[in-house]
Amino acid sequence: QVQLVESGGGLVQPGGSLTLSCATSGSIFSTAAMSWYRQAPGKQRELVAHITNHNNTNYGDSVKGRFTISRDNARNSVFLQMNSLKPEDTAVYYCRALTPIRLYWGQGTQVTVSS
Repeated sequence: QVQLVESGGGLVQPGGSLTLSCATSGSIFSTAAMSWYRQAPGKQRELVAHITNHNNTNYGDSVKGRFTISRDNARNSVFLQMNSLKPEDTAVYYCRALTPIRLYWGQGTQVTVSS
């Protein structure tokens, strides 16, 4: 059974940093394009960052220059380094894996940016 398990969320002050991690089953990771999405209360889920299995990346406009997505194929994991965090970054962050066969979602991890 394929699982995506996020970790690293928490409470951070404005201007601070956090790194999110998403560990996946090894059977899908090598062929999966990996993404981070987020959903704030009362808002639609939005793309934060995306990385292909060839390490091509793209980012949502609101996080460009502040967030960095990366993947470690040896650890079957994808990471989201978040710097210069703002209160508007507060949301539940979800990991997503898109393979040639199907789509998988993690359960989400809460990120709260507040003083």
